[in-house]
Amino acid sequence: MKTGLILLMIISTVLMFATVGSAQDNSTDSAATVIKDANGSTVGFATFTEDDFGMVRVQVFASNLTPGLHGIHIHEKANCTGPSFTSAGGHYNPLGKEHGLYNPKGPHAGDLPNLLVGQDGTGYMDVTTNLVTLSSGNTTLFPANGTSLVIHADPDDQLTNPSGNSGARIACGAIEKR
Repeated sequence: MKTGLILLMIISTVLMFATVGSAQDNSTDSAATVIKDANGSTVGFATFTEDDFGMVRVQVFASNLTPGLHGIHIHEKANCTGPSFTSAGGHYNPLGKEHGLYNPKGPHAGDLPNLLVGQDGTGYMDVTTNLVTLSSGNTTLFPANGTSLVIHADPDDQLTNPSGNSGARIACGAIEKR
């Protein structure tokens, strides 16, 4: 089962990046990232697609993680230097909101629900958000410094500033246009 999932992730990643073309401008309808842990090992990937109504679908596939809930956020820089991934900066927050999907003064544009990882170490997330865009604008995922997707060690409480008490950064991937 675990070998099958890993093979599926590898095939999906190859297919995902086989369609990557050269970006001609700052507008796109899809993006992707390969997520690596502190050792540089690939532990997942994510895709981002925007529909005609401005909703961005975020799909995350992860493996070899500790079972349980993990905070997962879009961060403000496309820099994933390990082992701590602090190079990714803080949560992506171009509108100056407070942290958390449950915060009445929030959320950050980069706030997402927790990633649930099963007992076999694999996790999958499929959510939509209107907090970011793949096209140009104040909340584009492609500002000058880029953005990244970071997985944290602990669950996000979706309320506490600045990071929902989600703990250490355990994996990261720079988000790139497809």
